[in-house]
Amino acid sequence: MLLSLALHMYSMRCVLPAAVLLGTAPTYVLAWGAWRLLSALLPSRLYQTVDDRLYRTYQSMVLFFFENYTGVQILLYGDLPENKENIIYLANHQSTVDWVIAGVLAVRQNALGHVRYVLKDQLKWLPLYGCYISQHGGIYVKRSTKFNEKEMKKKLQRYVDAGTPMYLVIFPEGTRYNPELKKVISASQAYAAQEGLAVLKHVLTPRIKATHVAFGSMKNYLDAIYDVTVAFEGTVDDKGQRKEPPSMVEFLCKERPKIHIHIDRIDKKDVPEERVYMRRWLHERFEIKDKLLIEFYDSPDPERRNKFPGKSVNSKLSLKKTLPSLLILSGLTAGMLMTEAGRKLYVKTWVYGTLIGCLCVSIKA
Repeated sequence: MLLSLALHMYSMRCVLPAAVLLGTAPTYVLAWGAWRLLSALLPSRLYQTVDDRLYRTYQSMVLFFFENYTGVQILLYGDLPENKENIIYLANHQSTVDWVIAGVLAVRQNALGHVRYVLKDQLKWLPLYGCYISQHGGIYVKRSTKFNEKEMKKKLQRYVDAGTPMYLVIFPEGTRYNPELKKVISASQAYAAQEGLAVLKHVLTPRIKATHVAFGSMKNYLDAIYDVTVAFEGTVDDKGQRKEPPSMVEFLCKERPKIHIHIDRIDKKDVPEERVYMRRWLHERFEIKDKLLIEFYDSPDPERRNKFPGKSVNSKLSLKKTLPSLLILSGLTAGMLMTEAGRKLYVKTWVYGTLIGCLCVSIKA
């Protein structure tokens, strides 16, 4: 009986995070919406400051589940400054967990509320979140010829002019690297070879547009570029072949691999501005990532596998940074659901908030 109970609890352990993270969404959107209305006649910088604090509160709760609740081990390599900076964060992309990992680093610099993403256009239709992410400073982009450089420049310039703290996350590969999608990897490698670029094994050939526009728009505002390389330990099969890393849901529900994060801080003066040179520079940065990942996954020396070169720090996140946010948002949501009027407001927020959000992003499209 005890074994049965233990197995049941094990299988149900992702229910609590899902219930809380999704269940508190209407509460969070209501709080943000109220502030948006109240701040309509106030300076935009004041609105952004409070919005960043609200965003930090929600994302701290997310990190409670992904770090404190799961007990995952975070190993940091390289040079992550203690103090927050205005930066562009460039990382390899292999899992939906990558979005959370950006927050894992930002919270350690007291910059969690300033994280903003460049995302693929389809994500703007996410219920409640899609519209809010854009309002918080996220930028939705379309691929290839449909990429709207002018719109991205305009939005970034607006934030620079307002003095908005910037922790802009970009995944230059444009899509997730999945070792099981051989055709995608082969096409990426063929393109690199055709363009006279080095062929990469554990990452896809990076695309230059978003990085070039972001750097060009903010070069005088930025402090640095963070080149981040992420590897999940335990994602190699018995034959030594790399497997697909866990998704967000799998990460919460199953065994968590150790996450190894290598950070290389690059001074902005070392980044070329002209597109043709930046393209070469970005590809060279991904060559460095690829070498790190080859060492991590494929090194013939077992002692060198499952780690990056250099010294690592086992970084643990204090409950003081995450638990208060969980208690605040959960408490407010529970209080709302305890009354009939609150329950009606909660449901209406899900329904009308989603519809209004979709309408807003479709008008801007």
